[in-house]
Amino acid sequence: MLAELAAANAAFAVIKQALSNGRDIASCGKQIADFTHAKDDLANRGQRKKNSFWQKVGGKDGDDLEEFMALEQLKQKEDELKQLMIYVGRPGLHGDWVRFQVEARKRRIKEKADAKKAKEHLLEIILYGVLAIVGLAVLAFIAFMIITAMRHKGVI
Repeated sequence: MLAELAAANAAFAVIKQALSNGRDIASCGKQIADFTHAKDDLANRGQRKKNSFWQKVGGKDGDDLEEFMALEQLKQKEDELKQLMIYVGRPGLHGDWVRFQVEARKRRIKEKADAKKAKEHLLEIILYGVLAIVGLAVLAFIAFMIITAMRHKGVI
């Protein structure tokens, strides 16, 4: 959690410094993306923790307040970034940025789902391959036993 918060704070500091030096907000694109990713990572981490088995059973981590305060701090910085985009950026920049964020989140979710599906497909192929090899080994063993029994009885 501290790493995500530190990354977001560092990115926000660079954005503010660049704008105070008279640079265009478009020149801070990477830092804006870093800020957004760090905020999303922190929020996703909290969501994963809420969905964890131990949390459902009653286990507590003890850092819920710390997580809430970190998210609140990032929310305030995001509001400040919104104001910067509105007043320093081109007209409609903030609206375009929000739409871009929504599309980027959808794309990341789809990429994760596709990667999970590909991993499951690969595991399925490996499972079928192992089953085929085991099946062939069993058939070879049965054939070996039959041939050995036939030799022992003198049929072959």
